[in-house]
Amino acid sequence: MIENKFEVDERTAIRRICGYQDTNIRKIEKMAGVEIIPRGNTLIVKGVKEKNDLAMNMLHVLCDFLEANGPTYEFDDFELRYIVNTVMSGRTIRPDEINRLKLNFPDTGKTIMPRTINQAQYITSIHNHPVTFATGPAGTGKTYLAVAMAIRMLLSGKVDRVVLTRPAVEAGESLGYLPGDLIQKINPYLRPLYDALFDLQPFEKVGKMMEKNQIEVAPLAYMRGRTLNNSFIILDEAQNTTVSQMKMFLTRLGVNSKFVIAGDDTQIDLEKPKKSGIFQAMRILKGIDEISFIRFTREDISRHPVVEKIVAAYEKSGYSD
Repeated sequence: MIENKFEVDERTAIRRICGYQDTNIRKIEKMAGVEIIPRGNTLIVKGVKEKNDLAMNMLHVLCDFLEANGPTYEFDDFELRYIVNTVMSGRTIRPDEINRLKLNFPDTGKTIMPRTINQAQYITSIHNHPVTFATGPAGTGKTYLAVAMAIRMLLSGKVDRVVLTRPAVEAGESLGYLPGDLIQKINPYLRPLYDALFDLQPFEKVGKMMEKNQIEVAPLAYMRGRTLNNSFIILDEAQNTTVSQMKMFLTRLGVNSKFVIAGDDTQIDLEKPKKSGIFQAMRILKGIDEISFIRFTREDISRHPVVEKIVAAYEKSGYSD
């Protein structure tokens, strides 16, 4: 076992690295397999050489983030885990990488950022690819983060329109058996998309954007025959698309547009689940550089902690619809 000293000029920087009641360095100790002892402006790192080197590298990166973000900057749980995991994987990380993951919405005062590594990779993938597939259980942020990215790009002028769509027939119900006109029929199926919109932007502003056709929420059938240029299009509940519907949707992609296709393989409502369009598309399109695939797991669930346990219990039981 060897001992290294990590010294910082400012006492406040040491405090911010250590975190409240040393919670940050306790996490680093656990993940890097070392012991870290704070003494004044110095952190003493004890462990075997390889692990010490890793921990020292983590501390240097944390200092870089403090310097880049100013004297009031504090690490939250996600940022710390993301930095530590990135360093442990042998990859380099820059402060602007984390900052780029933050999505600010001044009208509601919200700042949206990923809470897990997969969510961070999801946002990065949407930045870097015209088409992103995201699969995994409910509550992992597939829809919400995609809507946040779409609205942010619309507000910044990077796209002219946001289109949110999903199959209109699911959960064993057919539109033909539901009461009301078409709008009344499709609205319950599109409600989760509206919920995300209204959480990110004031109700009145969303209404005005929809009046100007800057935001469109419609069933998947409405996409047929269109070419979607300068748009951000999200296909939600994509596990309930047929093979032909998925091909139809993917071929709508126009110039300067982004597609995000999100689905949950545990909630397929098709009569023949093996014919789900999203999973065949992922097999066929694998290997195309412009298309990215993100797989979420129950560890990414951001709802009540018991939801992760419920998903795990169903997975363990082998239950499927």
